[in-house]
Amino acid sequence: MTDLSNSVSIRDLSLHFGAVTVLQNLDLDIKDGEFLVLLGSSGCGKSTLLNCIAGLLEPTDGQIFIKDKNVTWEEPKDRGIGMVFQSYALYPQMTVEKNLSFGLKVAGMPKDEIAKRIARAAGILQIEPLLQRKPAALSGGQRQRVAIGRALVRDVDVFLFDEPLSNLDAKLRSELRVEIKRLHQSLKNTMIYVTHDQIEALTLADRIAIMKSGVIQQLDDPITIYNRPRNKFVAGFIGSPSMNFLNGELAEEGGKKVFRTNGVSISLAGYEATEALTPGRKVVLGLRPEHIKVDGDVTTEQAHEAIVDIEEPMGADNLIWLKLAGHTISVRIGGARRYKVGAKVRLGFDMTMASLFDAETEERI
Repeated sequence: MTDLSNSVSIRDLSLHFGAVTVLQNLDLDIKDGEFLVLLGSSGCGKSTLLNCIAGLLEPTDGQIFIKDKNVTWEEPKDRGIGMVFQSYALYPQMTVEKNLSFGLKVAGMPKDEIAKRIARAAGILQIEPLLQRKPAALSGGQRQRVAIGRALVRDVDVFLFDEPLSNLDAKLRSELRVEIKRLHQSLKNTMIYVTHDQIEALTLADRIAIMKSGVIQQLDDPITIYNRPRNKFVAGFIGSPSMNFLNGELAEEGGKKVFRTNGVSISLAGYEATEALTPGRKVVLGLRPEHIKVDGDVTTEQAHEAIVDIEEPMGADNLIWLKLAGHTISVRIGGARRYKVGAKVRLGFDMTMASLFDAETEERI
């Protein structure tokens, strides 16, 4: 029996294609009304998992429940889901209105109910002026709105999105991301969204499931995943540019815990798990670019000298790439601050926001 507060529950799900394992003993509960993002690189199993939920792929083992009903062997049309694909999948010969109504007509729904649902979806997605156009006369963003509308008219419990914004340019992706977030806030339906784009994941999700090789590496809210990654893979996958990693070992100097790398000692004062910091342990120190202080923000006690290697002006802020103890690290600073290549800078590290990973297991300490 599953928890009634869960909209979708997955139990011990596995999928094999011959000798290749795509999903491994996966368990996942998605709360009613939750926006869950499945995030990972190509081949990690995220779209495969979505297709299993949709009924487009048959799992090798395990069960899938939607609204406490076992749908593992149900047809897609009987699962109470609406799906939005990357490719839009619109009928080119039909108008927008007919694309929206086609599935409802096939299901034998009365004409007045179809008209009501189309009007509601068109209003929510602001596509009323497009109803008599055909897909060829629409922009990419308009086509994706129609594809979302086709799922919306079904009035289902769960919406599934399979990389719906991948074919759009950056500006349109940003605009539609806001529209999808607004849609979720308005409808409060359960939404499961597959993407490889971490910005989409961080901005849309109530929770993110980061996947690698068919296994969920971490399932948590965006802030926790960003600031407290469970392992080095998650830490490196989230963030742009990604987290800085420095290889070294733990030590003790003057009764205080430090991280040593290539002859440089960095104080670990402020790190959350000081009792686990055993001297001699090989570790990887992870620091995000915005958690490294430069020059005027640095106290004398924490200062370390580094040399500017590259500068990347980005408008509101700048990225500078520095050489420190044989490592290249990136630092995010205000856009008005500029440094010349070869300049010496003083660095300080915010250890309250740092991550330490065991060098062997790569798990967070």
